[in-house]
Amino acid sequence: MMRGIPLGLHQLWHQKLRMLAATLGITFAVVLIFMQLEFREALYSSAVRYHTSFEYDLAMLSPKTDFLLVSKQFSRNRLYQVLGFEEVESVTPVYLGMAVWRHPVEPQRSRSIFVLGFDPVDDGFSRLITPENHRQLQIPYQVIFDRLSREEYGPIAELMAEQGEIRTEINDREFSVVDLYAVGTSFGLDGGIITSDLNFRRIFPNRLESTIDLGLIRLKPGFTPEAVQDAILAELPGDARVLTRSEFAQLEIDHWESTTPIGYVFTFGVIMGLVVGAIIVYQILYSDVQEHMQEYATLLAMGYNHRYLRGVVLQEAIVLATLGFLPGMAIAVMLYEISADATRLPLAMTTVEAATVFGLTLAMCVFSGSFALRRLRAVDPAEVF
Repeated sequence: MMRGIPLGLHQLWHQKLRMLAATLGITFAVVLIFMQLEFREALYSSAVRYHTSFEYDLAMLSPKTDFLLVSKQFSRNRLYQVLGFEEVESVTPVYLGMAVWRHPVEPQRSRSIFVLGFDPVDDGFSRLITPENHRQLQIPYQVIFDRLSREEYGPIAELMAEQGEIRTEINDREFSVVDLYAVGTSFGLDGGIITSDLNFRRIFPNRLESTIDLGLIRLKPGFTPEAVQDAILAELPGDARVLTRSEFAQLEIDHWESTTPIGYVFTFGVIMGLVVGAIIVYQILYSDVQEHMQEYATLLAMGYNHRYLRGVVLQEAIVLATLGFLPGMAIAVMLYEISADATRLPLAMTTVEAATVFGLTLAMCVFSGSFALRRLRAVDPAEVF
């Protein structure tokens, strides 16, 4: 009945408790690897949500800016200078800052919120807000709220559905939330609002109109951003830099990956998951080889070679990798949903991620099996019997 089943699976099934223990250990390692990889990926993808949501071909910013949330100001005149290039169609100065948001239902609660300001007659935000929103922002003391912000800011979407407009305080000034947009949170950002440049200065009265945090540059059709970038940089002094869309996003990713410890922590977590899994598999397979020395010696006496014996152990490693991966992936999917709902981070299983983790799991188990194989080199039928 079981002639078609590999010998390695026979040996694992013969000791069910040991196989269960090994499977649970590998499952734990798989879940750990999945979570660390996904949080690492969520860190990078969420960090560039605004970078990918703006409408632009080139971005201008201060050379001192390392990431968007803590940007440095530069002269707005530098941005307007690029309008002299025939390839440039339009520019949009953008003001950025962190303000204090007052909970509209529970005024005793407050929280920092990301504020973006721009001239509503300019382009650059068409991916985020509607033409009607542009007109709304021209009215004093009106803002648009990110519906994907964390719940600590209040039930804004629900209140908007009921009332159509809500009022709250931003930096101790009363503002009206007149509509919603959708971007989402990141590891450094819990929520955001968009408003006009004039309203931005009402929120931050000490900010100068002549200095901006970001400049969005749109090109005329038919021109490549890289060529125009080189032309602009050749003419401008070194107090501003110009980046393509991909370079602007990569600047943010590089900050989180190398400047902060967060990227390192998640990478280290993946490594620790592999180490834990490798140790568990090694102990299981080494014990299995040790307990079946007589059986392996018998196989050698019957004419089987060491290559066949190594294949049996590697079969066990592959079976354990598969048995541990499948429940680990199922648990990870469940944890992704729970974590995404709690953090508003972009956590979702992808085919590429699943294939990557399965490859790592398989490599981990085969690597551990290779170390356990060293015990087989000492198998000698004459000595065993």
